[in-house]
Amino acid sequence: MATRTIRRTSVTLPSLDEPGLYLSNVTSLEGGRGRVAEFHYGDATLRALDLADAQLIDGRISALKIQRARFEKLRVDSVEFTGCDLSSLHWSDSKITRVVFRDCKLMGATLEDITLDEVLFENCKLDYSTLRLRATGPVIFSQCSLRETTFHTADLRTAAFDDCDLRLAEFNGGTYRGMDLRGNNLAQLRGIASLKQVTIDRAQTLQLAEALAAEWDVTYGEDLDDK
Repeated sequence: MATRTIRRTSVTLPSLDEPGLYLSNVTSLEGGRGRVAEFHYGDATLRALDLADAQLIDGRISALKIQRARFEKLRVDSVEFTGCDLSSLHWSDSKITRVVFRDCKLMGATLEDITLDEVLFENCKLDYSTLRLRATGPVIFSQCSLRETTFHTADLRTAAFDDCDLRLAEFNGGTYRGMDLRGNNLAQLRGIASLKQVTIDRAQTLQLAEALAAEWDVTYGEDLDDK
């Protein structure tokens, strides 16, 4: 199986090109009995898409644009999302396993009570999103934009971030022990107190200090007029 590795974190990618696996083109993700398997769906623009109590297994979803989407109790296993615009998506109470999001927009999305296992976000835009995630296996965010994104009581102990834009991203409670933040600029993070026992490079210590000073709104004595 193919993998994507960032430092010590490796994510197993979907195996969609194996001999004997044929992906059929489908015109909807709303399959019979709530299950769609071995499929390809894409090049579609939808006003709305609601999926609940459904399964998406072994498939590719490409160039899908949805104005309003709500996913609930959705199981996604071995699926690639490529070039999709899922901005303002509300996704809850679901499990995502061996899934890739590549070149996707999830700006302003709300992902809550989502369990992640072997998941890769690559070159995705998740700005202004609210993410309440629980990683039970490896998760990688690579070259993603997470500006002003809020991680709310998340559990990302098995996650790694690499070359991501984390300006004004906020970690609001949660568990992050061992989360790998090397290779990112941390100077404008918020919620530094939540990031206990994360992994960083020594050079990033000054970035965290800068972020903490900004969060505490300190005044530097050198800037005071003592006259």
